[in-house]
Amino acid sequence: MFRNTALKLFSGSSHPQLASEVAKLLRMQVSELAIKKFASNEIYVKPSETVRGCDVYIFQTATHNVNEELIELFIIIDAMKRSFAARIHVVMPHYGYARQDRVATPREPISAKVIANLIKSAGADHVITMNLHSDQAQGFFNFPVDNLTSSKMLAEYFLKKKMDNMVVVAPDTGAAKAAKRFSDMIGADLAILHKTRPAHNVSEVTQVVGDVTGKTCLIIDDMVDTAGTVVQGKEALIKRGASPDVYLATTHAVFSDPAVSRLKAAQFKEVVVTDTIPLPPEKQFEGLTVLSVAPILAKTIQSVHKSKSVTSHNH
Repeated sequence: MFRNTALKLFSGSSHPQLASEVAKLLRMQVSELAIKKFASNEIYVKPSETVRGCDVYIFQTATHNVNEELIELFIIIDAMKRSFAARIHVVMPHYGYARQDRVATPREPISAKVIANLIKSAGADHVITMNLHSDQAQGFFNFPVDNLTSSKMLAEYFLKKKMDNMVVVAPDTGAAKAAKRFSDMIGADLAILHKTRPAHNVSEVTQVVGDVTGKTCLIIDDMVDTAGTVVQGKEALIKRGASPDVYLATTHAVFSDPAVSRLKAAQFKEVVVTDTIPLPPEKQFEGLTVLSVAPILAKTIQSVHKSKSVTSHNH
């Protein structure tokens, strides 16, 4: 199945279930990794088997404990490097700090680049991620990055519904390009919400650009955090005459409080997300559909290990 170099999968503490699903698809096991904490909360990591000369894939996504998860990731990478792993691949379906990818106002950091530098400094050779907040963020890395997309999987899901008179809605102008690509994939029209953001996690939808009258709307974005924008967007669409059956699709279900209560109250026809971030039972609700990215990640790892292109299953 693979080239001569042995392949081993390890998982940090953020999303072991996804790592296990990927391993199962590759007919492998997740290798054991000892992760402990000292009384002071310092993290200790040690692979429980040799990795000398191996291609190592480390699964660690960004959840609500992103800062600790990143420190854990850096230490895992260092442990693998000092154990003579041949190549170290970081599989981070949801890339932490991805939103901080530019200087919007004076004196702001570009934190997405800081994290890229730290991953490189720790010793990683390659990153596999999904739906970076902006495509140009790949330029923050001084080593190879596979920025995968969930668009094909989401498009196939909605195409199976065979819905007519549908409009794909970008939640802001920054998401318009990705929304246009998605609308082309499912043969739908495009509309764009115009919003202002007076503060972090605060947004105000002011206009709807495009014809949504009597149409079924699908709001699509790379992530939903507190859900303020998408809930306001749904209200704005209905005020403009859209069908009350509004769908929402996103890759990264961050769902920071009060997102779940907002989404429940908004009563979307369906909220479709992927499992790049684990969703505990308290963040699941009626009308929520979770699609697994495990097949995409498994095919990508297989292609990378065979030195083949990942394009065919990524677009």
